[in-house]
Amino acid sequence: MSNAAVSGLPIGRGLLYLIVAGAAWGTAGAAGSLVYRTSDMGPVTLSFWRCAVGFVLLLAVRLLRPRPRPRAETAGTDRTTVAAGTVVSELLGRKALRAGANGVGLAVFQTAYFAAVDVTGLAVGTVVTLGAGPVFIALGARLTLGERLGRGGVAAVAGALTGLAVLALGGEGATVRPWGVVLALVSAAAYSVMTLLTRKWGRDGGADAASTSLWAFAVTSLCLLPFALAEGLVPHTADPVRLGWLLVYIAAVPTALAYALYFAGAAAVRSATVSVIMLLEPVSAAVLAVVLLGEHLTAPTLAGTLLMLGSVMGLAVAEARGAQRLAA
Repeated sequence: MSNAAVSGLPIGRGLLYLIVAGAAWGTAGAAGSLVYRTSDMGPVTLSFWRCAVGFVLLLAVRLLRPRPRPRAETAGTDRTTVAAGTVVSELLGRKALRAGANGVGLAVFQTAYFAAVDVTGLAVGTVVTLGAGPVFIALGARLTLGERLGRGGVAAVAGALTGLAVLALGGEGATVRPWGVVLALVSAAAYSVMTLLTRKWGRDGGADAASTSLWAFAVTSLCLLPFALAEGLVPHTADPVRLGWLLVYIAAVPTALAYALYFAGAAAVRSATVSVIMLLEPVSAAVLAVVLLGEHLTAPTLAGTLLMLGSVMGLAVAEARGAQRLAA
């Protein structure tokens, strides 16, 4: 049985969701840089607000979504009581454990990454975190899920990692500090565990992207709140309206929308494929830096982007063909 039959999402749509999510994640960097220019907000506080506001947005969508009509025997039941009971039941049992695992994983992933960037710089922190992710995920998927990457998959991962290294390290010299590398590896490990768990739950038929995203953001916000309070929860800014719109965008597009698509796609697509497709994030960020922020298009930027795009497209096509063979 194909995984799409279990998760309920066709492979092609799962791939599309992941591509959109990866591209959306890439816009967070450009929006975040504008936040830093507009205010004195720190990176941990930004992560807290993007998750907290993302939780509010997803909760609003969930509450406004039409609910199925109750059956005749329950027609007299108070709808408010039913809705409250549904929310409480979702917080219990397996769904609570899954939301908690994803929420803690997301908090560690983001916090360790920002700390790595602070210690060893953006280029090294990015290339170690995003480069180690596909390797950890490929090994974990083979050992825990029995997923084989195959020669084509190995070539695609190698090409994507080469492109990432060229893209991130192709500029001026970068400084490698061991403690920063350790933090980046911790970030990559948290991201890998989150991806593998989502895949496993999708294969078991227990993935619910809407609930997963909603309650994961709640857990992540609680985990980040103490650090955000220490950093400064309320930023100082001369343009609060612009800052507000930027925060809403970051919470809505590269957070609420992107993570909902990510959790849905990761439940239907092989874990290694997920990890490579999500490398579209630095590609999207590099393109935005050139188009919107006025950065120069260098040869390493172009070469790294083309290598990564080629690898992503090749692996996506192979995944779709494999799903068609299984369905035949």
